[in-house]
Amino acid sequence: MTMTSISRSQIYVLDQDEALDFYVGKLGLEVNTDQDLGFMRWLTVNVPGDPEHEILLEKPGPPALDPATAERVRELLTKGAMSGWLCLTTDDARKSYEDLVAKGVDVTDEPTERPYGIDFGIRDPFGNRIRIGQMHPGA
Repeated sequence: MTMTSISRSQIYVLDQDEALDFYVGKLGLEVNTDQDLGFMRWLTVNVPGDPEHEILLEKPGPPALDPATAERVRELLTKGAMSGWLCLTTDDARKSYEDLVAKGVDVTDEPTERPYGIDFGIRDPFGNRIRIGQMHPGA
């Protein structure tokens, strides 16, 4: 058996509508699925043109977490002690950085030249860390 790709990943968010505003409105991702399953809202986004790789923006709670655990996860996320992280790529890191700064995104570090390319860091409204990089060919 051979795995062929990662199709979905997950990060916790405290408010899915606020997450949509950030991930779609500011980062420029697109909604893949937004469906009320009754027991939870299944909300995924993806990079435009890449619907095969979804990010689940999951609110801590059932069915994955019991109420006490969900509360603890929300508490830790709010304190910044339990953030997830994502790595996104761009064709122009410096321009992406300027665009995100103009949109008021929380930047953790500026574009820096590295052996693999140019990258910088931001945080979403819930403390999740995001690296955005312009990779060198073959990196």
